[in-house]
Amino acid sequence: MLKATLRSFLAHKGRLLLSALAVVLSVAFVAGSLIFSDTVTRTFDRLFASTAADVTVSPKNDLKSRVATGATPTLPASLADRLAKVDGVAATHVDVSVENLTIVDRDNKSIGPTSGAPTIATNWQVTKRSPVKLTSGHAPHGADEALLDADTAQRKHVAIGDTLTVQAERTFPVRIVGIATFTTTNPGAALLFLDTPTAQTNLLGSPDAATSIAVDAAPGIADAPLKQRIAAQVGTTTYDVKTADEQAKDATAQLGGFLDVIKYVMLGFAGIAVLVGVFLIVNTFSMLIAQRTRELGLLRALGADRRQVRRSVLTEALLLGLVGSTLGLAAGIGLALGLIRLMSAFGMNLKSTEMVIGWPTPVTSYVVGVGVTFVAAYLPARRAAGVSPMAALSDAEVAGVGRPLRTRALVGSVVGVAGAAALTGCATASKTATSASLLGLGVVLTLIATVIAGPLLVRPVIRVLGGAFPALFGPVGRMSQRNALRNPRRTGATAAALMVGLALVGGMSVASASMSKSFDHQIDKTLGSDFVIQNSNFVPFTREITDKVRATEGAGLVVRQRFTPVAVRLPDGKRVETTAAGYDPRLDDVAHVTYTQGNTAAALGAGHLSMDAKFAREHDVRVGSVIPVEFPAGRKTELTVGALTDQGGSGGFGMQGGLAFGFGTVEKYVPGGQDSALYVNAAPGTSPDRLRAHLERTLKPYPQVQVRDQADYKKLVHDQIAVLLYLVYALLGLAIVIAVLGVVNTLALSVVERTREIGLLRAIGLARRQLRRMIRLESVVIAVFGAVLGLALGLVWGVCVQRVLALQGMKSLAIPWTTIVAVVVGSAVVGIVAALLPALRASRMNVLAAIAHE
Repeated sequence: MLKATLRSFLAHKGRLLLSALAVVLSVAFVAGSLIFSDTVTRTFDRLFASTAADVTVSPKNDLKSRVATGATPTLPASLADRLAKVDGVAATHVDVSVENLTIVDRDNKSIGPTSGAPTIATNWQVTKRSPVKLTSGHAPHGADEALLDADTAQRKHVAIGDTLTVQAERTFPVRIVGIATFTTTNPGAALLFLDTPTAQTNLLGSPDAATSIAVDAAPGIADAPLKQRIAAQVGTTTYDVKTADEQAKDATAQLGGFLDVIKYVMLGFAGIAVLVGVFLIVNTFSMLIAQRTRELGLLRALGADRRQVRRSVLTEALLLGLVGSTLGLAAGIGLALGLIRLMSAFGMNLKSTEMVIGWPTPVTSYVVGVGVTFVAAYLPARRAAGVSPMAALSDAEVAGVGRPLRTRALVGSVVGVAGAAALTGCATASKTATSASLLGLGVVLTLIATVIAGPLLVRPVIRVLGGAFPALFGPVGRMSQRNALRNPRRTGATAAALMVGLALVGGMSVASASMSKSFDHQIDKTLGSDFVIQNSNFVPFTREITDKVRATEGAGLVVRQRFTPVAVRLPDGKRVETTAAGYDPRLDDVAHVTYTQGNTAAALGAGHLSMDAKFAREHDVRVGSVIPVEFPAGRKTELTVGALTDQGGSGGFGMQGGLAFGFGTVEKYVPGGQDSALYVNAAPGTSPDRLRAHLERTLKPYPQVQVRDQADYKKLVHDQIAVLLYLVYALLGLAIVIAVLGVVNTLALSVVERTREIGLLRAIGLARRQLRRMIRLESVVIAVFGAVLGLALGLVWGVCVQRVLALQGMKSLAIPWTTIVAVVVGSAVVGIVAALLPALRASRMNVLAAIAHE
């Protein structure tokens, strides 16, 4: 049996190749994501471990939110002298590091990275832990000298002697006097180095300020005991005291969010490849077993029992899984290498020579590849074991074309009803968490039900889809339609691969279109100013920009917006960390705020705040409730709820809870903060177009900020949603690739299966061109059948997703009919492309040899 299995596997290696490609793709994405994330993690672990001081003292921050306030927490630089006297301290260093700044060249172009990495200005000091070394020029001395990192200098064409302008606490020019090169991985940031007094004065506004104090332990002194001594000296209520290991862990945790995005995206691709590949493998093995009915019957007649036949088929699947997993692992290494080089193009210079391939990667790869293939082949293997010895004497097919579909109908109906009930519950639920959970359950169940019941839908749907074939193409059209109807199970499984991808695209297209329409409605409803001035990546900007905007010719009312992380202790006992917003008093003149109780004056008055009405109901908050509020740096106060807002569930002014208060409150408890947006109205007698021209001229030296009106805002939102849609389209592309492989595989095996039939058709006068057309039409109707099922399912999913979004204020439903029509047309094209090779092969058959085929 083993010899027979190996010979059978090698005999059908061409037919199994397409199935192996599905395994290769799924394993490649799994392996690539694991290798890439492991490599980045290991690289940054080394960076953080090698650059962190033995102990670091920094300002206290109990709030986990990373929202940028523009304020740089500082501590007294004189603390370094105090810490130097602690027993076990060898040396202390004052650190100054600021990220809320912009550096521009002589053409007013930012030299910062465009990949989202920060621009950092810091003080130059050479220690054994410095991540850079001076490679040309000299160290900075005085207020007008600076160093620049080599990667940024090369990327932005900056040379020694060039002058740059730093826009930070104050705006000042610097002349580049040297270039510093990274000795470790460059995380993609742009680094500017100043001497310590200049950094303190120009970046922090005080010659006695620092962002942290680095402490070096004396020889033989461990970090942990030294941390305890320093904490006892300075206290832990005002300062955070951390060892090198703790700093490295914190930095790695911050990096984890970035890595998780890449990992989960790639695992999403892997999941789609696995799901679609299952259908392909099931179909392939089912058809191979159907074609080997006589062979399997002969094995049974020679003494092989059911278990041996089943084991033989599963062994073939195991071999296929091993080959596919091995190739997939190799492809995954190549994919990880490509990602590493892609990151280098964005400024994160990872070294391919330090690629990490840990033991979990190959283990996971083989578990996925072999496991998927083995599971997918199990049902066909059971059918193979059911072949009787008498099948060796007949042309019976194991596939059981005429076998009733009652079991499928029953199981599919039960699962479908459960899925429909879950989606109905999703659409009617009043809580977001409940609705989202029911949505996930409903999506899974309805997908399973559609896959199970797919063959039941083949005959009624394809009779409609191919109804015009006989009239348009005559007997060839009639035969193509009947060929698609001949084996509903096979047609359903082939179409299911395409259906999965298109269901995903249909659902996400509806969701994204609904989000865009909802945001458009929300912008029209709430934004009342002529223009909004904002940073390109929504981080705060310097106060100098606010002053310049106010002084711009034609600028009338200017209302500032400033964000801050806060934590509120609510009457129900819960502590919620969120983001709050501070506004100038005349907010009503630039925004349309809906209040259920109170008004803007009550919301923004001294000692008051406003809150989203829905959030307030959930936590037993009423107008007049006194809420303890924690701000950064340990500052605390109590604010009275003066108003409740109803922004359609969007959270009001800020993020969760819609917390907002007057500008005086945020300035008092977050001193040194920066504005995140300016709402500007034209002065009387100045047209908006003229004001825009004046504002753009004023802000030309500040490339980090843009002038936007309502149309610009809408475009910005649409572009951000489009990023999500591009990911979905990429998933669709992968699903289509595998689905095309499935259609090609099915048609190719079907041509082999119908060799004698094709020979007879050719003998009675069917031309080569007619034969090719027949196979292409069969492929098209199968592909369009999959598209119709997928889009119908996707539309239902999309409507339910919109109902979940409606609970968050996005209440507009939009159906992208253009996209749906394009997908259906595209599916027909996919069917034509998939049929090219099988149709060509069929048309080249020798007629007599085909008739004599066994």
